[in-house]
Amino acid sequence: MKVYVVGHMNPDTDSVCSAIVFSYLLNKWKEKDGLIKIDGEAVPVIQGEPNPETKFVLEKFGVEKPEIIEDVEGKTIALVDFSEKAQAPKNIEKAEIIAIVDHHKIGDITTPNPILFVNLPVGCTATVLKKLFDWSGVEIPKELAGLMLASILSDTVIFKSATTTELDKEAAKELAKIAGIENIEEFGIEVKAKLSAVDELSARDIILRDFKDFDMSGNKVGIGQIELVDLKLIEGRKEEILEELKKMKEEGGYHTVALMLTDIIKEGTELLVVTDDASVIEKAFGKKLEGNSVWLEGVMSRKKQVVPPLENAFSS
Repeated sequence: MKVYVVGHMNPDTDSVCSAIVFSYLLNKWKEKDGLIKIDGEAVPVIQGEPNPETKFVLEKFGVEKPEIIEDVEGKTIALVDFSEKAQAPKNIEKAEIIAIVDHHKIGDITTPNPILFVNLPVGCTATVLKKLFDWSGVEIPKELAGLMLASILSDTVIFKSATTTELDKEAAKELAKIAGIENIEEFGIEVKAKLSAVDELSARDIILRDFKDFDMSGNKVGIGQIELVDLKLIEGRKEEILEELKKMKEEGGYHTVALMLTDIIKEGTELLVVTDDASVIEKAFGKKLEGNSVWLEGVMSRKKQVVPPLENAFSS
């Protein structure tokens, strides 16, 4: 029996690398008293092609790209970096879930039996996995330490995101030693720069690179994010992106579709929005849309700085 370890749709670096790392840990737990024991082999899988940042990280540390999976009916699975049905593979309700490791809010996926569920309020699932390695006494291989370090730097935007915790920073320092990375910040910039290459992407590809669906008080909301070293890299394509957001809104039946253009140097986000009700943006962020955009100073995290205020705005 195989256990398929999978992250969310439109996989980012943390989602892909955490699937690889947790698969390794599950297999090691078979050899000792781990938190759970599996009958068979754990294998990482992903929901879609990795983005350029993730491909760079996998190549740098010599790790193979996991196979793509779309349907998990009848399979035994473990989830990393999500617990929402909207971000799951097809037929998630017909799969057996044995574990969830995450760092987001608790979603709407349920199980009929008790499972391993580890969710910490930190900046990255890789940080949670680092704690699981510590607790179980399993040694982290050099290449996996590199994947975990890159994931932390990616998800926390090199520790600039509001989601960053001291646990993330401590884990990164320890992982850097194992991986042989001397300058963490330089490595972080090298990793994040890969996502700034947008010239060859279509407008829809830019939106979907890191895109998630949410149910906000019965309203379907989609929020994408792309992190750039300079917003000038995308300045000339905003109208094209807005037109694509409008198409996606109609096709998907969304109330609101938004794209976060996050400047990792200036530490802020220009939010492009297409919505049925612009007042929800003002309620959420205290600023009116100017046309279809608003600048949000200091906003780097979708999870902590965009989704919660929007949910509050929709529920008020």
